[in-house]
Amino acid sequence: MAGHSKWANIKHKKAAADAKRGKVFTKIIREITVAAKIGGGDLSSNSRLRLACEKALSSNMPKDNIDRAIKKGIGANDSTSFENITYEGYGLDGVAVMINCLTDNKIRTVADIRHIFSKNGGNLGTSGSVSHLFEHCGLMLIDKTTSEDDLIELTLNFDILNIIKIDNNNLELTCKPDTSFYDVKKSLEDASVEILFSDIIYRPLSTVDLKKDSEEKLIAMLDAFENHDDVQDVTSNANLPA
Repeated sequence: MAGHSKWANIKHKKAAADAKRGKVFTKIIREITVAAKIGGGDLSSNSRLRLACEKALSSNMPKDNIDRAIKKGIGANDSTSFENITYEGYGLDGVAVMINCLTDNKIRTVADIRHIFSKNGGNLGTSGSVSHLFEHCGLMLIDKTTSEDDLIELTLNFDILNIIKIDNNNLELTCKPDTSFYDVKKSLEDASVEILFSDIIYRPLSTVDLKKDSEEKLIAMLDAFENHDDVQDVTSNANLPA
């Protein structure tokens, strides 16, 4: 399995997240609370909660914060109701954008998302307008200490989409975004494979090159989405610099 990978979008997202840790904590706590409310507080049987807690720990969130968010989610008196909604639209130069939100007021959220698009030269699209330009998948970045042959052998029994060699000879593995993601990750961890990054994402099937004066404006739009309290994740198919 071979090919080429564009890693700039994930690098951009991670850099933006690191610069806004307080806001990141708020978003992760919301995800933990909702995951616990939907699937219970047991990480071994609630894969969504397990992934949210892993994100919290990788962001250096104190364990007490994680425990409180889980308790709030499973608490009988918690009346907070959040809904997962994914918005689709276009930015400058026809760049496709996917925005995953967790909101308790979708009327407010869609108005805010539409405003950010409009303010930055983009347009909010209808459901399905750009999702066909992305692959919804589980993604893991594997340290180069694991060889491609060994990784293939370790994942033969799973529904793997692709394994490719990328920057610095690290490996990128993609799989189905359902239970396959969690089963693959646990199997690799049990085999002491070093996983540098893992998440369920919308991966662009191809990328769009920006005009010289569009790059800064597009990044400003992506940052505006990232800064919104209801936005959990943003992905574009822009060919951004690493």
